Amino acid sequence: MTPAAEPGTAAIRAGIALLAAFAFALSYDALRQMAVAIHIRGPLTYAFPLVIDGFIAIGVGALLMLRTAPTRSRAYVWALVGAATITSIWANALHAVRLNQQTRPGGLQLDDLTVGALSAIAPLALAGAVHLYIVIRRHPGPGHTEEAEPTATDVAPPATDVARDADVAHDAVKVAAAPALSSEAETHKPGEVSAERLAVARTAPLGRGERASRRHIESTFRARGLTIGRKEADQMKAIVQAELDESASRQQAETSATNAAA
Repeated sequence: MTPAAEPGTAAIRAGIALLAAFAFALSYDALRQMAVAIHIRGPLTYAFPLVIDGFIAIGVGALLMLRTAPTRSRAYVWALVGAATITSIWANALHAVRLNQQTRPGGLQLDDLTVGALSAIAPLALAGAVHLYIVIRRHPGPGHTEEAEPTATDVAPPATDVARDADVAHDAVKVAAAPALSSEAETHKPGEVSAERLAVARTAPLGRGERASRRHIESTFRARGLTIGRKEADQMKAIVQAELDESASRQQAETSATNAAA
């Protein structure tokens, strides 16, 4: 049974969506007038803001989806999003400054630098709101966590199981694909780790220092279209690391015994 959502989560999401809509409308108005100024014809002026600000929104989502991708790929997407954001800011600022220069004296008057800086708030708010919304959707908070807090008994497998599975963990990175998950494994209860889901976790690449990595375990599950919570990933990481430690200890003992016999 899925726990109830955190109080206020829906209101926060609605507020972020409303903020993004207002920021988009403000930036859209300025960019459309810039489209008219650069002589884009008729109805196409309405598409010009979508190309720029729409690319920013999509690019922010792509950055979050590619957070585990190679550095070169993420740098490329960052460059595209950065270029689109700078273009939108520049166009909004130029539009505001030019109108400020044409305004007749009377009422509140601001200098061009202030006008340009304030006009940049809309595109920045749009990019920030899209980023916040996607982050909240991907990490809804403790209220959506499916797994219960693992106990010491759950995390630490019996010594016989560790010895039996140590060799499997040692060769886990060589496994090309995990076995198909049964319906029982896909509907596991909180606090339990099925053997088949644990087998998938063993295929995840090791992290720094050749140690089990929760992030790599999560990425492995999501790459196979499977869901996994942070607590379950931590639980699997502890089990896999215990197996790796046991395997390393056995190999060291065997090496010492061989050297002593020689």
